[in-house]
Amino acid sequence: MSVSAVYKVNGMSCGHCEGAVSGEISELPGVSSVKAVASTGEVTVVSAEALREEDVRAAVDEAGFELVGAV
Repeated sequence: MSVSAVYKVNGMSCGHCEGAVSGEISELPGVSSVKAVASTGEVTVVSAEALREEDVRAAVDEAGFELVGAV
C-alpha cells in the first residue's frame, strides 16, 4: 500500500528548483516518487507510509526552500 500527500513549498521558480526539492525528498525512507511543480508550488509525494511533516520540512529546508505544509 502507498500513501500520496501534497505539500505546498515556497520559493520554487524553475525546473532546477523542482529537481532540488524532489531530490532531497526522494532520499527520505519509503518514498517511491516525488513530483514538484514550480508554477503551483505543490509537491506530490508517494511513499510506503505517511511521512512525518518535520522530515519533509527538513528535506525541503536542505534544498533551500520553505515548506508551508500539507495541502
